This record gives sequence, C-alpha cells and structure tokens, in this order.
Amino acid sequence: MPQNDYGPLRVCLLSYRSNPHCGGQGVYLKNLSRALKDLGLFVEVVSGPPDPLLDDDIPMVQLPCLDLYNPEDPFRIPALKELLDPFNLVEWIGVSTMGFPELFTFGLRAYQYLRSRLDRYDIIHDNQSLSYGIWAINKRLPTIATIHHPVTVDRKIAIQSVFSTWEKMKQWRWYSFIGMQKRVARSLPRIITVSKSAKEDISRDFNIPTKKFSTVPNGINTSLFYPISEIEREKNRVIVTNSADTPLKGLFFLFQAVAELSKIQDIQVTVVGEPKKDGDIAKLVRKLGIGHRIRFTGRIDDREFVRQYARATVAVVPSVYEGFGLPVGEAMACGVPVISTTGGALPEVVGNAGILVPPANSSALAKAIGELLANPLKAQDLGLAGYRRVQKHFTWQKAAEKTVNVYREVIDGHRRFRSA
Repeated sequence: MPQNDYGPLRVCLLSYRSNPHCGGQGVYLKNLSRALKDLGLFVEVVSGPPDPLLDDDIPMVQLPCLDLYNPEDPFRIPALKELLDPFNLVEWIGVSTMGFPELFTFGLRAYQYLRSRLDRYDIIHDNQSLSYGIWAINKRLPTIATIHHPVTVDRKIAIQSVFSTWEKMKQWRWYSFIGMQKRVARSLPRIITVSKSAKEDISRDFNIPTKKFSTVPNGINTSLFYPISEIEREKNRVIVTNSADTPLKGLFFLFQAVAELSKIQDIQVTVVGEPKKDGDIAKLVRKLGIGHRIRFTGRIDDREFVRQYARATVAVVPSVYEGFGLPVGEAMACGVPVISTTGGALPEVVGNAGILVPPANSSALAKAIGELLANPLKAQDLGLAGYRRVQKHFTWQKAAEKTVNVYREVIDGHRRFRSA
C-alpha cells in the first residue's frame, strides 16, 4: 500500500467538467480515481458539473455553479439572486462576452472550498483546469496537474477553420483562458502528460522545460472494452466514436473520404454520438449526399457501445490532433482493426497494430479504408495485434502506479524545500 509517514497517501483530484461519456478528461478522472483507490490511496474528488459518475466508494464534492453549458438548458439567463454571488457574476459576464470562464471560476470555487480543508490531503492533482485558484492552492500544499494536450493546438485549428475576421475574433475570445493556463502551469512543480508528443508540444507552446514533465500514458478500461466473439462483424461497416463538430476531430475529412469511396464501394458508417442540430457536420452530410450511409447513434450506454464495436469491420480515428487518443485504444481493446491519422500522439498508441495516414487528408483515409475493407485477413491480423498491444501497454493500474511515483517525488521535494 503506497504510504507517506502517516499512512496511505491522501489525494484530492480536481476536475472542472468531467462527464465520462462526453470526453477524455471525464474518462481519465473516473478510471484514475478507481485505480488509485485500488492501490490503497485515499482519493477524494472535487468536481464541477455534470456528475462525473464515479464509483460509489469514491467520495466526491460537486461545486455549485451556473452550469451554463448544460445541454438541457444551455446559456440560460440566471436569476438575479444567483448573480449576487461574485463568482456567478464573473461566470455570467464571461459567457455573455463569448468567453469560456468556467476554468477560471472553477479554480476560485475550488480554492474557496479547500482552503480550510487542505490538511486532509498530502497532494492536490488538477485535471487540466490550470486556474489561478490552483496557483493559490499550490502556495500551501504540493499541487500537480495533468495536461492532456496543449489547447493552443485547438485554438490554432479553430481559427484556421473560419474565414471572416469576426469569426476569428470569436475564437480568440473563446480561448482567452490560455494565457492563464500557461502562467499557472509554469508555477507548478510537476506536470503529468499522457504522451511524448503532448509533452513536446506543451513544452514548446507553454514555454515549460521538458524536465518538469512526467509522461504517464492513459489506460484503457479493459473490463468495459473487450471483444464479443458471438457478435458477427458486418461487412463494410466503419465505426467512428466522435461526433463533435470541432475541426480538431477530423469528421470533415472522414465524411469527404466516405463520399469519395462510396462511388466505387458500398460503405456504411456508424457514428457514436450526435452532431449539433444544423451544425457544420450535419450540413456537410447533406452537402455530400451521404446521409443514407451515415448513422448517428446518439448517446448510448456502455454495453451498447461495445456491441457497436463488435459489429464494425474497421474503426477510424480521423482526428487532426490528439494528446493521447482514447478512441484508438478502446477500439483496439475490442479487437477492431484501426485506421488512424498520425496527428499528435496517435502513432504512440497505435504502434504497428494499425494503419496510419496523414491528418487532414481525405484521399489517404479513403484509400486506407478501401484497402482494409477489401482485405479481411489483414483486418483480422490488425485487430488481434491491437488487442494484444492494449493488454501489454495500456492499463489503468500501470497509469496509477506511475502517477503515485510522481506524487512521491513532488511530496518529497516539497518537504526538502520546507526543511531547507
């Protein structure tokens, strides 16, 4: 059991928005908290909305906020009494001026909640909020952060994807929190990141020496993602597990590839998720005339998710950039052959167990998909290789063990500094 001088290590995980069904940060929080707990640590989570759906034995405090990004009531107008809270007022003003203030206000609320409770923990672990509140906590207790990938990449791609000056200014405003994140990240004693590629990119864009990073690859929940042999794979069926309209995720290029490939080959695409109504992706599907080939599942539960993988001939990850690429690992864990771009850290996850193509290249995607659909023996071999690679390299137990080593290093360094 990992211990300090007084018993099991006591960890507080901070995460500002962490639904495990909507993004990698939520998956990270849910699985890392479970794995740390299984190693014998005391783990408590302080979270923003929505409910991160943690296991019942992991205590969690959900900090109240306006929750203006709730899909059931997005961008609602707060009641006057809500705006009497200064944090709520800052949040409302930020959203009203096209910013994303949730990171900033979550950090302030986290500091307000924790400042009288810091003696409960040995270390604070922030899940990429990098707010000034985290900076303040670090002044009083050892604090580290995980940065999954540099949001500077998201900003660059988002700005490049729009053409009018007004739209570019809106993107700059939305990502105005990046300056805060850079300053806070530089102040922390140690940063965990999930791949070598992410480490190099964050080091460059945030101006942080690489020696301050620890690379701890994500795990894959193999009790959830696994092959289902009794379900037969359907011919020419492609699965993609990302329906986001954000340019970073590359659906634009995948759908162009599908339109190109469909001229010579029957192909059906299952997209796990739902696009924005009348958003860019929905408009693209109509423009390309491929609506009869695309099926969006909407939100589905974990059991149905794995069954969708089991039916697929091939999984495609068309992202322009990923700091790690959980969808790649999840598909591989299910024994599905993978075609992935080389964006960011994806080659580190795929290794030689899949087909890699350049990012933002619809022709290369179409060629790779066509070749794999036409070669079932190669597809079978890649599916098996991917399954074995996940079992060997990407488990949450290994990720937790490496994370505990980082905790020990930072706590010991803090003690040496205090005693000097």
